[in-house]
Amino acid sequence: MKHLISPLDLSVEELDHILSLGQEIMKNPEKYSHICEGKKLATLFYEPSTRTRLSFEAAMLNLGGKVLGFSSADSSSAAKGESVADTIRVISSYADICAMRHPKEGAPTVAAMYSEIPVINAGDGGHNHPTQTLTDLITIKSLMGRLDNITVGMCGDLKFGRTVHSLINAMVRYPRVRFVLVSPNELKIPDYLRKEVLDAERIDYIETNQLEKYMPDLDILYMTRVQRERFFNEEDYIRLKDSFILDASKMQYAKKNMYVLHPLPRVNEISTEVDNDPRAVYFKQAKMGVYVRMALIMNLLELD
Repeated sequence: MKHLISPLDLSVEELDHILSLGQEIMKNPEKYSHICEGKKLATLFYEPSTRTRLSFEAAMLNLGGKVLGFSSADSSSAAKGESVADTIRVISSYADICAMRHPKEGAPTVAAMYSEIPVINAGDGGHNHPTQTLTDLITIKSLMGRLDNITVGMCGDLKFGRTVHSLINAMVRYPRVRFVLVSPNELKIPDYLRKEVLDAERIDYIETNQLEKYMPDLDILYMTRVQRERFFNEEDYIRLKDSFILDASKMQYAKKNMYVLHPLPRVNEISTEVDNDPRAVYFKQAKMGVYVRMALIMNLLELD
């Protein structure tokens, strides 16, 4: 049985297959509208979510399947103290596949150890968010036609941003990918990611706090919000939350074919004036997330 806990659970060949299937579904969704009839997806969300939870539900419904689950820990038996291991043992009797979001890093890994159905990590603390990575990759591939030989700028909270960590882990496996990592000193990427991934793989990268200086070099700009929920005190959050704001004046430095991605939700790190720029693709990105999750569900259920 296959699970998806980390982007590294998928080989490059498996990644490319899922992305290609997602693109095919995008072109011809009707062809796949009955493929999961009789199947059920359980959404186990111990942490608030809008896009991820609803896109999983939309994906399964689009495939002709059904959905059950909960949207917060308070509405589950976790509020009574039930363990993740016990929950997944029970859910395995109710559903064919499950998507889990949890505030504790490693919780989906524990679930996978005890589960009788495929488990998809829909985000665990500040660790991984592999289906957002699939969404990011299908967006980049669809817009640029490739995942190699590109320069990716990542801006904002690179320390706690699980979407950033997952995307770096996935993209270092493609040749000639370069990173420009833009953040305040307090929110730089974690040491393990720098040493064990970027340095170990001899990836070309720059760490800086100057977005405008490197904008002309970028093919992709991946913006992230400074996440209040990951801070231990409010003072640090308030001090850093407005560190980098993308606006029309900064966009003037960018290439005509550079694209701005964002995992959403946005707070104020991208000015609304950027929304009308054709290079702003974060809402298109959210839409593509449904198609790639359809492809992933099919893959894990061995229906592809």
